[in-house]
Amino acid sequence: MEGMMKMGDVNHHRIKTNGIWMHVAEKGDEQGPLVLLLHGFPDTWFSWRHQIGHLASQGYHVLAPDLRGFGDSDSPPSPTAYTIFHIVADLLGLLHHFNHQQVFVVGHDWGATAAWHLSLFRPDKVKGMVAISEAGRAEKSFAKYDYLTVMKKFWMIEKVVSPPGMEFIDCLETPSVLPPWITEEELQVYADKFQESGFTGGLNYYRAMDLNWELQAPWQGSKVTVPSKLIIGDKDIGFGGTKEYVDGDVFKGLVPDIEVVILEGHHFIQQEKPKQVSDQIISFLEKLTAT
Repeated sequence: MEGMMKMGDVNHHRIKTNGIWMHVAEKGDEQGPLVLLLHGFPDTWFSWRHQIGHLASQGYHVLAPDLRGFGDSDSPPSPTAYTIFHIVADLLGLLHHFNHQQVFVVGHDWGATAAWHLSLFRPDKVKGMVAISEAGRAEKSFAKYDYLTVMKKFWMIEKVVSPPGMEFIDCLETPSVLPPWITEEELQVYADKFQESGFTGGLNYYRAMDLNWELQAPWQGSKVTVPSKLIIGDKDIGFGGTKEYVDGDVFKGLVPDIEVVILEGHHFIQQEKPKQVSDQIISFLEKLTAT
């Protein structure tokens, strides 16, 4: 697979931020512009294995953390510890630790939700934002992704001790054989990690959704003003609702400086079409860096 990164190709850190220990994969020139890569569910920093090296080779300082509840980062037991405010505060502590005042942020799935809200709450910290497979921000009206079937499967295996193995892929709308965008070796990386961590932390993001909507009430109708880009696959499970939403006046009013790119692919588009997604990210960052 083109651009595949080995686990040892990055520096690994475990830092204290916002009351938790967070694992961070790092690569690139520390003096270069910082790019923060935020994974989604059910994932870890490893979901960016194709993008990390490519961005670093272009002179960027790349950080790909395990968000709280995932991988080698702490996983608080209570769902109330997984509001978007906790997640954004984790990221601000991460920036402080690495002594960066501003960042380019790229997020997929829940990581994109975190990127939207970092941009919403602290636009002074964000030079540009790329959201992948998630167009929602602070508007409850856009809770259109139907994850219920997937969630039921994960709830059933949440307490399972043995690694989910192929069940992990089955939950992600894939056939009984591996899709071309992931190898058995890569799948085993996930299986081993989730055997250690379980799915409780990741599922707590969903358990905290109602609390999130309540706490975000003061931001309803507020705008994301930082330069933004949305990348989504035309076969993504939420593409229908997304297309209707991003073509509408509500979204354009909430995110006035937005570029939308639709690629041929599915939900895990940064792994399925790594070169295309990497090129889209780089072109966006280069445009902003040049201005």
